[in-house]
Amino acid sequence: MRKMAGLMLGTSMMLMAAPQTALAQNASADDIAALRAEIASLRSQIATLESRVNSVETVPAPAPVAPPVVAAVAKPAKPATEIAWKGAPELKQADGWSFKPRGRIQIDVAGVDAPDAVSPTRLGIGTEFRRVYLGVEGKMPGGFGYRAEADFANSSVELTDVYVNYSKGPLTVTAGQIKPFWSMEEITSDLFTSFMERAAFNSAFGFERRVGLAAAYRKGDVLAQAGVFGDNANDLLNDANNSFSVDGRLVFLPKVGDTQLHFGGSFHRRTFNDTASTTRYQARPFSHITDLRLINTGNITATGEDGMGVEFAAIKGPFHASAEGFWQSVRRPGLPDPTFFGGYAEVGMMLTKGDTSAYKDGVYDRTKPAKPLSAGGPGAVQFNLRYDYLDLNDAGIVGGRQKTLGASIVWTPIEYVRLTANYGHLTFDDAAVSAAGDRDYSANVLGLRTQIDF
Repeated sequence: MRKMAGLMLGTSMMLMAAPQTALAQNASADDIAALRAEIASLRSQIATLESRVNSVETVPAPAPVAPPVVAAVAKPAKPATEIAWKGAPELKQADGWSFKPRGRIQIDVAGVDAPDAVSPTRLGIGTEFRRVYLGVEGKMPGGFGYRAEADFANSSVELTDVYVNYSKGPLTVTAGQIKPFWSMEEITSDLFTSFMERAAFNSAFGFERRVGLAAAYRKGDVLAQAGVFGDNANDLLNDANNSFSVDGRLVFLPKVGDTQLHFGGSFHRRTFNDTASTTRYQARPFSHITDLRLINTGNITATGEDGMGVEFAAIKGPFHASAEGFWQSVRRPGLPDPTFFGGYAEVGMMLTKGDTSAYKDGVYDRTKPAKPLSAGGPGAVQFNLRYDYLDLNDAGIVGGRQKTLGASIVWTPIEYVRLTANYGHLTFDDAAVSAAGDRDYSANVLGLRTQIDF
């Protein structure tokens, strides 16, 4: 720009000189005056142009523009882990994973007082670790869940619940070792039963966990459960064990006002499927501290068994009532088929204000004290009465009858600790073990359980 201005200035000087020479020769005075005015105008334009050139040169150069910064793409953060306390830490993630250790310890002290002639060396007072469970449970994304648990009581190991399940809406499918769908009390966890031992028919008829495939469907007030089962995991180690069963249960559990009702029924059909199969039905005398069974059918040749049960329960505030009955028929081709029966009726009352028996999905559940000991309260105290009956006499089989009148007090100081004291007065007819030839006699049982679980 500066060079252009100089060039224009030089040109204007030449033009000024040239007219003066020519004017001296040819131009008139008026022409010379017009030319001079034009030159003056040109000089003014050149000066203006020169000023603009100078102002442009003084403007600072624009700062270099930095290249745009591309933000780094952040990696998605891992789901935060939540830790809850349910007797033990439970770890959960928003994507569906969870993990929790679980276990229980039950220590029993009990005494069985029967006539001295029955079996003085196998009765009396005893102490045992009734159960020592250790295991884990949790959930996985997609609706899957799992549990693996074993009982380590008395220096032996026995698998208890070991399964994988899948839940979608009201349907749950389970594969593994679980309890088939028999009586309400059998399916209720031993952590929440009102006596130290379940009703006699549960053990007499061989109710135990078995390996199988099962499904449960809950819709409103209706619960349906069914499955196909082999045998207990330990028994399946025997290659000769080929038995299988089909089991089902249907429960109607409406709530009328503040009263929870329970009406249920179950069926059981088992085929032994072994050569020269036999079965046996027997029961302990209201305590597990002895392995002596005072009523016992002995081994019966049979090809299978069929069972049918009925259930009832009602819970209203601190009061609850339960009753069940179960008929077990034995299939004996060529021989009469005996049918044995067991059942119980129970009433109970919470003695502490604000407490009630817990109920969930067709079974009794964990009691949560309204005022636990940890908060300065008394915990939950419950008193129960029960009549239990078992008859193993039919069709020429004489296994005996056992009738029990029982009472219990259950104290739950905090949610995961429980103490149970119970008493039972038992009478026997046609007992399998006689007292110096007498098969009709009575016995008394007193027991105390200390329990903790997580």
